[in-house]
Amino acid sequence: MFAWWRRRRRERLLRAYRLPASHLAATIASLPCCRGLDTAEQERLRDLVSLFLAEKAFEPVEGFVCTEADRLAIAVQACLPILELGFDWYDEWVSVVVYPNEFLVDYEEMDEAGVVHAGRDLRIGEAWDYGPLVLSLEDVHASTRQNHHEDGYNVVMHECAHKLDMCNGDANGFPPLHRGMSRRAWTRAFSEAFADMNRRLDAGQETPLDSYAAESPAECFAVFSEYFFVAPQVLNDVYPAVYTQLRQFYRQDPGRR
Repeated sequence: MFAWWRRRRRERLLRAYRLPASHLAATIASLPCCRGLDTAEQERLRDLVSLFLAEKAFEPVEGFVCTEADRLAIAVQACLPILELGFDWYDEWVSVVVYPNEFLVDYEEMDEAGVVHAGRDLRIGEAWDYGPLVLSLEDVHASTRQNHHEDGYNVVMHECAHKLDMCNGDANGFPPLHRGMSRRAWTRAFSEAFADMNRRLDAGQETPLDSYAAESPAECFAVFSEYFFVAPQVLNDVYPAVYTQLRQFYRQDPGRR
């Protein structure tokens, strides 16, 4: 019953608030990660972006103004990962908190010995369990630049990957897999890539992808998801088994666009 009501509600939202195609075209053209989307994919993305802008509340802080173009750029990058998954995957949160640039957060973390460390840290994005998506607008803009595209960098997709990871509990690099996907194959692909990244770091070597992926399984999934959408060939060349798993999970193949 609830699913039926939600579907009907979103049908009404689309009738009332569906973006004109011209509003989306310029943003898609400006984002390297969207290049190669066919007409049908662009129409599905248009629906998702329209729902995102209608259902999510943007909350700028520190007195600055988040423009319509800023909201649209965030929405497009947030919706590309769920292009083939559907908007239900973003049901558990309702707001996007936008800072003009890096922001300070208080944190408490427990190390492997069980000792709790507290402090303050600069962040460019955060994803809170059942809470908002938090973004630095400066880094959202940086994500659209070609040089960062080649580096597999996209803060919106990184934090949205954490949101997807949280759909079945704490972020741990193991989002809810689809029927027919192998938990064993997922674990093997990501564990081997994670171990390889950490071996290289321990040996003082450069890592083939952003070394932040070696921080934890959750960050590994988020960083590799960035590469999957913005630099898919790089990920496929280095860790093809991970690319295969992400292709099955996201139900997309960006490397073929």
